[in-house]
Amino acid sequence: MKPYPIQARPWVQILFLLVVVFIGARFYLFVSCIEKGVTPYFERPAGVEAFLPIGALVSLKHLLYTGTINRIHPSGLVLFLMISFTAVLVKKGFCSWVCPVGTLSEYVYRGRRPLFQKHFQMPAVADILLRALKYVIAGFFMYQIFYKMPMDGIEQFIQSPYNRFADIHMLKFFTRMSATAFTVLMSLVALSILFRHFWCRYLCPYGALLGIIGLAGLGKIRRDPSHCTGCGRCEKNCPGMIPIQQKTVVHSLECSACLTCIESCPEKKALKFTGCAGRSSLPAAVMALGWILFFSSGITLAIVTGKWQNEIPVQAYISHAVSMNREVNSMDRMDGIDPEKMQRMALMMKRLQEARKNDPQQGKGD
Repeated sequence: MKPYPIQARPWVQILFLLVVVFIGARFYLFVSCIEKGVTPYFERPAGVEAFLPIGALVSLKHLLYTGTINRIHPSGLVLFLMISFTAVLVKKGFCSWVCPVGTLSEYVYRGRRPLFQKHFQMPAVADILLRALKYVIAGFFMYQIFYKMPMDGIEQFIQSPYNRFADIHMLKFFTRMSATAFTVLMSLVALSILFRHFWCRYLCPYGALLGIIGLAGLGKIRRDPSHCTGCGRCEKNCPGMIPIQQKTVVHSLECSACLTCIESCPEKKALKFTGCAGRSSLPAAVMALGWILFFSSGITLAIVTGKWQNEIPVQAYISHAVSMNREVNSMDRMDGIDPEKMQRMALMMKRLQEARKNDPQQGKGD
């Protein structure tokens, strides 16, 4: 029996996706309550901070300089450090086992089969140039935060109203999505249908960072040429399009330790995922259990040590949310004014001003 049953990874993906959906729904209810000026009967789900990677990078610099975890978005930094640590062990395994965007991207591509049987691929030159994009994006943020941003700027950013309530602004990006944002999102979905893992392969800076860390990681795909028949199934099914048949050890930045190549290989001993040569393959069931235990134990430790929930009072959330609602309602009322009426009012004001200029006595009377 193969050490990598195909059922292991999908179950882990679904489990973490359900957790993310639960966190998102709970945070939506939390914000719905505070927008009404009502104190929620449950705590804000701190896990939502996983979707604030820029804030996590800023918090990381703060940690390196001060030795302390700031109390504005502590769970964002905790999750960032945990995810980065996984790359040391299993390369970009987070992307293929845990990340909800990676999971959705994978299943969106699978759902294309009724529409497209052909697998579309970027031309080689375009593929290389586009793949460089995510490293450029990641490098830009790293440069701006770790080199350009001074420590007083770090402190100001952490304590700024925008950062304090960045989770609410992130939610509003989706619940009050602009036409431009919707168009971009739908374009990414369409491209993900045509090209396998389009976002992950070409645009995700998080994945780029994990790929770089994973280069020095322990876990790698290893090929035994003495057992390889050269059938090419590993390369055909590899999401990262890595030329596995040309290697004995896969060092590629695109490897996400998804184990698809091993699942596809008809030879039991030709491919394996292990920390070093000569070791036996790490069973997928063990890896699946490892992901669950690692995140559950890490989050539990953060909760117990007080490094999970932030210290922003609920009343501060309520004040900010109510203020945001007033601004939005004010804008909505402005948007609801008939343009023709606005034009007529402007014309009347202009005529009144001209009449006052032409009649000095009227101006004095006023």
